[in-house]
Amino acid sequence: MAKKNQSILVQDVAVSITKQDEQDYICLTDMAKARTDSARAADVIKNWIRTRTTLEFLGTWEKIYNPNFKVVEFDHFKSEAGLPSFVLSPSQWVEKTGAIGIFSKAGRYGGTYAHKDIAFEFGSAISPEFKLYLLKEFQRLKLEENDRLKLDWDLQRTLAKVNYTIHTDAIKEQLIPAVLSPKETSIVYASEADLLNMALFGITAKQWRTDHPDLKGNIRDHATMEQLVVLSNLESINAVLIRQSISSAERLTQLNQIAITQMTSLTKHPSIPKLSAHKKLSEGGANA
Repeated sequence: MAKKNQSILVQDVAVSITKQDEQDYICLTDMAKARTDSARAADVIKNWIRTRTTLEFLGTWEKIYNPNFKVVEFDHFKSEAGLPSFVLSPSQWVEKTGAIGIFSKAGRYGGTYAHKDIAFEFGSAISPEFKLYLLKEFQRLKLEENDRLKLDWDLQRTLAKVNYTIHTDAIKEQLIPAVLSPKETSIVYASEADLLNMALFGITAKQWRTDHPDLKGNIRDHATMEQLVVLSNLESINAVLIRQSISSAERLTQLNQIAITQMTSLTKHPSIPKLSAHKKLSEGGANA
């Protein structure tokens, strides 16, 4: 699914960037303006795509990343490349070969877009200097995005810790008799924490540490932002269920169903950024 465009300024040329299936695609039409005027930008792209060197690069990229790439059609284009009569546009390339590395769109941010790997190759054809400045600005954009995602993750982690206070207060009121020692109290806390871990991650804290001996922190420190959002909700809901004197087994069943529903909604929502750097914690539970 395509997402809202972003823009970077490369040598006074505004270059649009969009998302397609969570991958960055850069506007070749905007890039071509660094070499010519807007009216001839399409011609620059057509002249580039029709060369044998470009076709071999595009075909190799598609073979690596596109299981539905039509190799027979690609071979036909490659055999004609270099002939004076050979003409090829990006739309013809996509239509005939089923390519996914390039696409065209209309509207305000219309133009021909290409996966960043392909766009950087196009940048080399325009100008090595332009390509270097493009790489510099693109990397700056990615660093800014990562900083924002890290801040979002930190905020959600803080929210989870705040909600945990509400959660433990409910445990004190309903599950922990006054005669229990501090050690026994901590055991009850751990049990309730693992109830939430099982509901969301499908694994206990101890099991996670056993499976990930080289990682620092705990299971929640390595959760995704979506998981932390759901965890915050589960802690509040569990506090309510505890006050209703619902058994741990029944609470686990209810919380697991809630976790599955909420994770499904969050992971499908287009406005929720994906933190691909965070690994899945378990193949079970709501994260499966």
